[in-house]
Amino acid sequence: MKPENEKILLHACCGPCAVWPVERLREEGFDLEAYFFNPNIHPLKEFSRRKETFLTYARIKNLNVHISEDFLQERWEAYAPDDPNRCVMCYKMRLKEAARFAKENGYGGFTSTLFVSPYQNHELMREIALEFEEEFKIPFLYRDFRAGFRQGQSMAKEMGLYRQKYCGCIHSYNASPFKEKITWD
Repeated sequence: MKPENEKILLHACCGPCAVWPVERLREEGFDLEAYFFNPNIHPLKEFSRRKETFLTYARIKNLNVHISEDFLQERWEAYAPDDPNRCVMCYKMRLKEAARFAKENGYGGFTSTLFVSPYQNHELMREIALEFEEEFKIPFLYRDFRAGFRQGQSMAKEMGLYRQKYCGCIHSYNASPFKEKITWD
């Protein structure tokens, strides 16, 4: 499906991951607004830090944003740390919400900053996004932003944005070698 108009909703997982996709999509001529919906982020202090960093980035780039305050740690606690279904559930929850929000608010399509990360399962995310394109009858704008990941992170560093050390969920937090630093920074 091709976007119905130039107004695209960009689901944003965090400020640093938004840098490259925002640059590219604006260069393509899209009118962007971003939606911060990330109830997977743990602990609450980290959720707040990423949200505030995202808002700082949005102010720097004059990007209109929508913020969800949802925080659903208990959903991830139900999964074992090595259960790959937790990632599937996470992708589905965030991409479904992005598609729903885009459709209900008159956007021409939706995409996500998740597609900038070389650490995410792109094919799985793309399949999931296409399912929600069909369900909500709103175009999913696929872009493989991975080639710009390092440059985007470098740009985020230059802007002084906080750059996290794990994906966000409780299991990745517990597995992070930076756990103590994350907790007390």
